[in-house]
Amino acid sequence: MESKVEQADFSQRVLIKNILKGGDSLAGQTVKVGGWVKNSRQCFLDVNDGSCLESIQFVVEPSLYPLADLKLTGTSVYAEGKLVMPPKTNTKQRIELKVSRILKVGTVDKDKYPLPKGKHSLEFIRTLPHLRLRTDTMSAVARIRNALAQATHQFFHRHDFLYIHTPIISTSDCEGAGEMFQVTTLFNNAEKLEMELIKNPPPSLADIQAASAIVKDKAAVVSQLEEKACSDEADEAQLSASISDLTLATQNLYKLEERSKLKTGIPLKDGKIDYAKDFFARQSYLTVSGQLHAETCVSALGNVYTFGPTFRAEHSHTSRHLAEFWMVEPEMAFATLEDDMRWAEAYVKFLCQWLLDNCLADMEFMADKYDKGAIDRLRMVVSKDFVRVSYTDAITILKEAPKKHKFKNEVKWGVDLASEHERYLTEVKYESPVIVHDYPKEIKAFYMKVNSDNKTVAAMDVIVPKVGELIGGSQREDCPEALRERMLELGMPLEPYEWYFDLRRYGTVEHSGFGLGFDRMVLFATGLDNIRDVIPFPRYPGRADL
Repeated sequence: MESKVEQADFSQRVLIKNILKGGDSLAGQTVKVGGWVKNSRQCFLDVNDGSCLESIQFVVEPSLYPLADLKLTGTSVYAEGKLVMPPKTNTKQRIELKVSRILKVGTVDKDKYPLPKGKHSLEFIRTLPHLRLRTDTMSAVARIRNALAQATHQFFHRHDFLYIHTPIISTSDCEGAGEMFQVTTLFNNAEKLEMELIKNPPPSLADIQAASAIVKDKAAVVSQLEEKACSDEADEAQLSASISDLTLATQNLYKLEERSKLKTGIPLKDGKIDYAKDFFARQSYLTVSGQLHAETCVSALGNVYTFGPTFRAEHSHTSRHLAEFWMVEPEMAFATLEDDMRWAEAYVKFLCQWLLDNCLADMEFMADKYDKGAIDRLRMVVSKDFVRVSYTDAITILKEAPKKHKFKNEVKWGVDLASEHERYLTEVKYESPVIVHDYPKEIKAFYMKVNSDNKTVAAMDVIVPKVGELIGGSQREDCPEALRERMLELGMPLEPYEWYFDLRRYGTVEHSGFGLGFDRMVLFATGLDNIRDVIPFPRYPGRADL
């Protein structure tokens, strides 16, 4: 029985991945295919549509269309033709398209197109965010990123988590570090007002005095007419018209007086910025995490997760940091730190297995071009139990590391683990993902449950080869008194978090959660060295292109 090529649901276009999947069983069928030219020679065009890594060869007769307008790299071609088997001498192509009709062409100016055929560095194509997805590397990364996003939703759906949307604009600082992007319209409004007052200057004192005199005159007329009305001598129509004139004059005076009070610059009150005049009538920020809002949901819905962008105004230029990055943040009700670690391990294993099952061709490309061990690393994660070690034991291990592994960053109890420490534990000591737990409370956030030793908190980090920390999580403090004491200890204001205390006052439960840095997961999977290359439009200090 002849196979039928899979057509897009709502268009006549057929994806190249579906053609290649069908192979020679589709020969003889007429299809419409669109994509971008990667390479060309004579009347042969290698066309890719982004659906997969491989391209399909278009065979275009010179009499059908001017080949000079089709052959340049980057040209878009939408064509109709018959799928045919290539000559036996052509071992590269499984099936090709013999074009019978060119439907649409998007030409390229060969003197200006910045991505001609050839190899380009990742640093160079990073300067072309609007075009870099046309490269094999960035398109492969995009498909791997998509696969990981699909796997995320699959994992939590299978385990009965509810997907929730937490706000991007927040008035709470989840991490308590203060490195937040402020959201305000005060500056824009001040600039608009300044420009408007230049164009239309505010009224002078003379203007207001003149308008006030008009109001007095019209008020006198109305008063006289009202006196006549008492003696039945007034004209009611004239009185009504005079009252209307007075009303308009009064409104005009009020507008002039209000306009005369307008001042340029940021509104102040008691010498400080008056945020009551801001859009939300209070200070607000881009969220650094959806966790606190997710906790309101876990207290009513059980297990939930959120997946979205977060923002940190941290002036970091390392290869592992972005100013805008994506986080997957599940919260689990009736869950301890032990449960949290189990969920985190299962989720990371699921992501790695999903790539092996659903995105192998792109992973093979990344392994061939960038990191020979990328696929083996995924298999290692899937096959090994994650090592668990307390922070205290990790410090001891690092102190006892051989001299050849001398660290740049100091190793002592009470300091956060640096990337080099994390990679030593995962790549050298254990050759496995590692979960470090029970960190000193001084280096962790206010919401983490303090352990009975009053020195550590029920926190954990999942660290993996290549990137170090991939997941950070904890059991949340569910006792309102303990939470209050911890926040006061850190010098945090209590009033903005009254709603957060309510979650502990009314039907509190043990609950835990974690955040997976989604971009770091893509970095781990692809084997690339810079996190700016695993997100389509990277934002970092000094750069926010497009």
